[in-house]
Amino acid sequence: MTQSDSAQENCGQADWHAVYTRHQHEKSVAESLSNSGIEVFLPLYSSVRQWKDRKTNLLLPLFPCYVFLHGGLDRRVKVLSTPGVYSIVSSGGQPGAIQETEIEAIRRAVACGLRVEPYPFLRCGDRVRVKSGPIAGIEGILVRKKSDYRLILSTDLLQKSIAVEVDASSVEPLPHRIMTRQGPSAIMQPVSYNRLADHENRFNMQ
Repeated sequence: MTQSDSAQENCGQADWHAVYTRHQHEKSVAESLSNSGIEVFLPLYSSVRQWKDRKTNLLLPLFPCYVFLHGGLDRRVKVLSTPGVYSIVSSGGQPGAIQETEIEAIRRAVACGLRVEPYPFLRCGDRVRVKSGPIAGIEGILVRKKSDYRLILSTDLLQKSIAVEVDASSVEPLPHRIMTRQGPSAIMQPVSYNRLADHENRFNMQ
């Protein structure tokens, strides 16, 4: 085994990854992998479904058709042979790694008791940090939905996002960078927002 092969194997054992599953097979896949000794993470959210004669409260995957696993690539055959698993999500031909900070932010958002729901993936925009409360320290994108605010948390590998309800007074804008032109090339310049009102005006999503 070469040094690069060894490094790749060690990385695969330590990183978070994602498997792509059949529709509505996320829970069974997570259970099977967990029973095989692989650490998994399947974030769920509560959704009320209205039927003709009743309402039903369901626990649904925040990331439909995906299950996160910690390491486990040394047992790749076992993972891929698990009923309901289509593939391991890859990037550049290799199993894609998901940052621990992304997983931890999602885990804390789910555990905090606030309203959480899937959200269209967002890549660009100003970011904020939660100053207080059960998810203090988490960073994300602040958007407004009618009279409420949501903090958007994303996983770049899957290009999926979730939204957790927050109090606008509990967040603070972070310095960010914008593109400016000087001659033929573009450079990055830091821009700092000191007032939350300025930030809210930029993300007035209805």
